[in-house]
Amino acid sequence: MSDIKIHLPDIPSSSRFSVMSSYTPQTNLPLERSRLIGMILGGVSYGVYLLLTVQAVTALMQRPRRGQKIANNHRMLLCYTLLTFALSTVCFACGTKYTEMIWIDLRNAPGGPVAHIENAMHYRINFVAILCGYVTEWFMQALLLYRCFVLWDWARHVMIPMLVVYIGMIAVAIEVLVQAGTGAPFYTINAAVAYLAFLVANTVLYTILVAKRLLSMRSEMKTALAEYDSSIYDTIILMVVESAVIYSVYVIIFIVAFAMHSDTVSTLCFLSIYQVQGITQLSIIIRVARGRAVTHVWSTRNAPAAPTTLAFAGTTSEGPNAIQAATPEQDSASDSCFVSAKSAEANV
Repeated sequence: MSDIKIHLPDIPSSSRFSVMSSYTPQTNLPLERSRLIGMILGGVSYGVYLLLTVQAVTALMQRPRRGQKIANNHRMLLCYTLLTFALSTVCFACGTKYTEMIWIDLRNAPGGPVAHIENAMHYRINFVAILCGYVTEWFMQALLLYRCFVLWDWARHVMIPMLVVYIGMIAVAIEVLVQAGTGAPFYTINAAVAYLAFLVANTVLYTILVAKRLLSMRSEMKTALAEYDSSIYDTIILMVVESAVIYSVYVIIFIVAFAMHSDTVSTLCFLSIYQVQGITQLSIIIRVARGRAVTHVWSTRNAPAAPTTLAFAGTTSEGPNAIQAATPEQDSASDSCFVSAKSAEANV
């Protein structure tokens, strides 16, 4: 009986190895696109933040027109600007590096890019990014508290609720950091939603209190001086409100996406949130430091024209560390004008 031989086609060894070792990675293209697009948008927002930081530093280092020394308030804001920018830079650099790791350094790791995006907290570089981002927000929110306290002359009924919100914000942030340090997926940490809610609450509360105080000051000045131009207060209120609205709307979108477990939208918002807050605050600092918030109409038929300007008190030797509403004085209402102008010196 003759032997029957079956000839099989030869398969290259490299092909056999690739077939045996191949695996199907997780696929979630919307999530991967959101990470990449979010990082690009984060780079754009960081570029704007960098530009505004340079402009703010330049404006704060300029000497006053009359030759006085740089005010202590300018030095404080200069240190604040540089510190928050350094922390934000570390945060952005860590996020950029991890994005590179997702598609280049770790592209052959089990799970693929989706696993690395969802389990980002397994890598310490992301914990450092979140830590720096949170500390940046703490400093920025602390500046809001300081502005509000100065404007309200350190009134207890204003300080206590704002400090409660601020301390609660830090406590919740620490809880988020503790859970993130254990490697828990960031978008499953429910405390992060509470932290974002505290951010919005603090910003909204600050805006309401500052606007209420400025409106009250405007009414007092109009009562004391019938011909007083109150547009300076309108300018300050507009700056505060527009800054708060931009940031609050952005954070609210983040909160809704986070609560609905929409990882794609959450990723887009998360990668730019720190720069957005920095941009809104620097825009006010630059406008005030450069004296752009100026109205030049303070003239009536019986009074000469005189400018009403907004500037940091402390650029001259005539006031505390605050923003000063400089207006013409009239002898007949000098006492009332002094009291209202003194109250109007506030960091907004």
